Amino acid sequence: MGDDGRVTTIQFAKGHGTHNDFVLVPDEDGRLDLTAEQIAYLCDRRGGIGGDGLIRIVRSAVSGEPAVADGPEWFMDYRNADGSAAEMCGNGTRVFAKYLVDHGLVDGPDFDIATRAGVKHLSVVADGYRTDLGPWRLSRIEEAEERGMDSVVQVVGAAEPLPALSVDLGNPHTVIALPPSVSLAGLDLLQPPKVDPEPPHGTNVEFVRAHAPGHISMRVHERGVGETQSCGTGAAAAAIATWWWGGQPADQLSWNVDVPGGRLGVHIAGDRVALSGPAQIVATGEVDLPE
Repeated sequence: MGDDGRVTTIQFAKGHGTHNDFVLVPDEDGRLDLTAEQIAYLCDRRGGIGGDGLIRIVRSAVSGEPAVADGPEWFMDYRNADGSAAEMCGNGTRVFAKYLVDHGLVDGPDFDIATRAGVKHLSVVADGYRTDLGPWRLSRIEEAEERGMDSVVQVVGAAEPLPALSVDLGNPHTVIALPPSVSLAGLDLLQPPKVDPEPPHGTNVEFVRAHAPGHISMRVHERGVGETQSCGTGAAAAAIATWWWGGQPADQLSWNVDVPGGRLGVHIAGDRVALSGPAQIVATGEVDLPE
């Protein structure tokens, strides 16, 4: 602790869910006030610990988020790698749950957590953890029903803008079903894809290749991060969009979604969707924060 009372050395853990990786910072009593610059430093893969985002583990009552103060005991304070706040992260919920379970901070195999996108229910399952992501909706339903899409996306590797569908899972997603002429592996996602119309708060962009009923693969460019090895809510959005384009068949509610970091399970139940998959904590330690 510095002379002025600020914490300069903090504890951390490093975890991932299908290689979507996070710096976890325990702050049970809500003492930390991490700046965007400090978060970007911690997530930096060369100068810091490295991660697609940062999760502060804090009690809801002292989280500094009035909307969650009276909710479940634990709040997942999720930040993108650039330090910006985000509503939630699907893979992050499983890693968050893994930390809570490993440290005895929750009771039983089923429990709730608070996020900026509302309360999420977690369950311990055979392949890791299952998250009830809650309600989903098409962001622009009239355009989607009229044309089957509501926007277009320009990306390096495609000659023309590609039609897309916007899906809201508490955070924004834009899903593109790639035509046979465009290679999923060959896409250049170093730069953010250009979405038209541009969403007011940015969007995660998923590129999808269908393999068989209930089986797709995807790559994703996450807002505030860049391409990641996996995105949980993105996998859910990709499955929902593919299912919706296919006529919403009642016998295709469970999906396997292959991402560069592994495989995720998505289950559609009416206007709700759940995500399942593995979670690992790979390291713990302490780190000095820059002033």
